Amino acid sequence: MKNSKKLIALVCALALPMLAMAQFKVIDGGVPATICLSAKADVGVRMAVESLAADIEMVCGTRPEIVDQPTGGRQIVVGTIADGLIAQSGIDLAQLKDSTEKHLMVAEAERLVIAGADKRGAIYGVYALSQKIGVSPWTWWADVPVERQSDVSLALGTTTDGCPAVKYRGIFLNDEWPCLGDWATEKFGGLNSKFYRHVFELILRLRGNFMWPAMWNSAFFDDDPLNGQLATDMGIVMGTSHHEPMDLAQKDWHRRGKGAWNYNTNKKGLDAFWKTGIERSRNWETLVTIGMRGDGDEAMEESTNVKLMEKIVASQRKIINQVMGKKGKPQVWALYKEVQDYYDAGMRVPDDVIMLLCDDNWGNVRRLPNAEERKHPGGWGMYYHVDYVGAPRNTKWLNVTPIIGMWEQLTLTYDYGVDKLWVLNVGDLKPMEYPITLFLDMAWQPHQYDQQTLHQHTRAFCAQQFGEANADEAARLLDLQCKYAGRVTAEMLDSKTYNLDAGEWHQVVGDYAKLEAEALRQFITLRPEQRDAYKQLILFPIQALANVYEMYYAQAMNQKLFAQGNPEANFWADEVKRCFDRDAELCADYNNNIAGGKWHGMMTQKHIGYKTWNDDFGPVDVMPEVNRIEGATAGGYEFEPKNGVVVIEAEHFYQTAAASGTQWTVYPTMGRTLSGIALTPYTAPTDGAQISYKMKLPEGQKAVSVYVILKSTLAFQRIEGHRFGIKFAGGDEKIVNFNENLNEKPENIYNIFYPTVARRIIETKVDLDVPQSSEAHELVIRPIEPGTVIEKIVVDCGGYEPSYLYGAETPNKKVK
Repeated sequence: MKNSKKLIALVCALALPMLAMAQFKVIDGGVPATICLSAKADVGVRMAVESLAADIEMVCGTRPEIVDQPTGGRQIVVGTIADGLIAQSGIDLAQLKDSTEKHLMVAEAERLVIAGADKRGAIYGVYALSQKIGVSPWTWWADVPVERQSDVSLALGTTTDGCPAVKYRGIFLNDEWPCLGDWATEKFGGLNSKFYRHVFELILRLRGNFMWPAMWNSAFFDDDPLNGQLATDMGIVMGTSHHEPMDLAQKDWHRRGKGAWNYNTNKKGLDAFWKTGIERSRNWETLVTIGMRGDGDEAMEESTNVKLMEKIVASQRKIINQVMGKKGKPQVWALYKEVQDYYDAGMRVPDDVIMLLCDDNWGNVRRLPNAEERKHPGGWGMYYHVDYVGAPRNTKWLNVTPIIGMWEQLTLTYDYGVDKLWVLNVGDLKPMEYPITLFLDMAWQPHQYDQQTLHQHTRAFCAQQFGEANADEAARLLDLQCKYAGRVTAEMLDSKTYNLDAGEWHQVVGDYAKLEAEALRQFITLRPEQRDAYKQLILFPIQALANVYEMYYAQAMNQKLFAQGNPEANFWADEVKRCFDRDAELCADYNNNIAGGKWHGMMTQKHIGYKTWNDDFGPVDVMPEVNRIEGATAGGYEFEPKNGVVVIEAEHFYQTAAASGTQWTVYPTMGRTLSGIALTPYTAPTDGAQISYKMKLPEGQKAVSVYVILKSTLAFQRIEGHRFGIKFAGGDEKIVNFNENLNEKPENIYNIFYPTVARRIIETKVDLDVPQSSEAHELVIRPIEPGTVIEKIVVDCGGYEPSYLYGAETPNKKVK
């Protein structure tokens, strides 16, 4: 038995080094493995490998050597199945046969082989390794920190991400001014190849392959001669947006077009112009948009002229064939807005053309192909929005797309056979980081998650950016932010959106206040280097929209109280101004302080003060209008019961009386709710002083219980206790000694004194008869000794339920 135990121990001891060796060490003791890449490798694969080398250097501090022949020691071999290096590697390439954009990652003890079925397959494999060593796809675009490590290993064996479900998967940089355009101009000199290299790399790191470029004031192929070749080199298929045919931007036409943008009157001019687009892009990988809309992203004409559109498409395809010959170019017809009417009217395009459907610009799919339509050989695509310029309001400032809603509509889209092209309108790109990630992940593998497991995607995203320890809470906050933002966009939000009297405004402002507090709580626990990314992805969107909600709630309160003649309207007017100023401060912090000002200009989008669907009144935010009561006097409040109770904050009196040299003074923030009020100074006599509260009571009410809530003042002047008188005008007064037992006598100290002073209030209850009158009743309180500080009045007409804060103030108005 003893020998058996020794044998087992020996085997285990020998196995431990073997287990430790059963990994490929990407980095060992701070020394990275050599990267082996063929000298004849595709330029896009080489660019990805250079990025990988930079990623490894961020992890361990040493840049790996890149060689073109296998060497001794640990090495990472990268290439496609067409490369000699991969063909000679000896790994089983059967899984890559007849595959598109697929890679294998084969880890052996001294070698890691990344083999791509094609160029993009190899690129995706390279960036998959970057993620495995801890480099987020958003490291540059969201300043996600890279954790320094001296040892990084991969388990031995073969892994793959498989093949994409959707053929073309990408984003559309739309609505890119003022934010993205100003930022890129300041940082790169424009929307040029220096800028697009970062965009293309992001798309590839997220396993995308397609793009519609910025187009408001830009022409991708024209603005920088390097743009088109760079996209093809890196592996990005370029297109032009739904209203820009033949690889030409709208700005190309404005710069060089001749005649009118009207095919009925200018066929010759348009055909010649369109030919220049295909001639320019003939050697680049593009997906050509065909068809035509009106100049400026509008309808071409009021009628749906099918014959004219068919003539246009036929001419465009003839031009493509003339320039490209048999090689051709893939094409897409975008059924955006009124263009769908042409299809509904019976127009059809050739079999090889992709039919691009669209959502309603707000995340709801308009149309999907039926079983017969799904037989169209060219297949179907979807143009989806998380950013939009249009009615009823622009939505350009923040992401307002609920996570589950986007997943549900994209799942629906794929299940109906729409799998040739998915393109997402992302506006300025930032701050749409998460929806971009979700969109491209779903385009790769739509059925990876279901309704119950979708949160795992959000959590994985947050773990990648903020680490495992912070993932659960960050994901919860991100999900709630997307949910709350989806209720209404900042551009459409105003003081009337939520019902003030029903408590909706209070609820939603409270939701956001809680969310902001929770986000700040997590923010301060993060390492300093994590905070820039957290601000961009979690904290800023929550804080910014929470503040806008608070601003419009304050405006709603201002409007209500001003209509009542209530001077508190002025307080809420000040709150509107405070929140408006804070909005500017939050945006300035994003622009100037995150990552040392890296994103200067990115958060300048107008979002307050829209008068029409677009910001026709200029790009400057406009503070909501407020009303002020000038020369407002205190008092004059009249209350109504609600649910059988009248609740009054003590400073909201009807009228007061005081002897010369004394006055009723409000103590702001005193007590559990609003404030306290007392006759001052405390050294003066109280003769002739009183304060009254006016209220309507239910018809026929004969008696009530009145709770007078006072500060826990001790009997500092009259040892027998301090008193006040109370009555309804026209009724009998009762005298209340409110602190006679508030002393340290043995019989009082533990059951009265300590419990009372620790809770800081004295609750008195007085039963009063109600004089019968059709008019409002006036409750009169007369202090007898000084230091009587009233905080709240509760008149119970039969519906009061005790609560620690004594309930919310019931409806009231100013009557004097």
